[in-house]
Amino acid sequence: MIAAARPGAEPGDATDEKSEPQRMLAEAELLKLVPISRATLFRLMREGKFPRGTFISQNRRVWLASEVARWQREVNAYDPRRRRGKGRGRCLTPS
Repeated sequence: MIAAARPGAEPGDATDEKSEPQRMLAEAELLKLVPISRATLFRLMREGKFPRGTFISQNRRVWLASEVARWQREVNAYDPRRRRGKGRGRCLTPS
């Protein structure tokens, strides 16, 4: 069953033989594109906050550029309740 025939499928989700090959990013390319450390990358993957990637051989993991782009759009979305990191918030009243 192709993705376009599924209810709720997006137009770019077709997985049949006619679809274009997707760009795959190696770890080094990914870390140049996304400004995080390797340890942070694997922590985010473990927490489910970043795409897990796919092993194409025993010791080679790649990430689809489309999945990374989707993650970037989600991160870029404005959330007014988002805090500044690890429990720190901005002090709204002057001291």
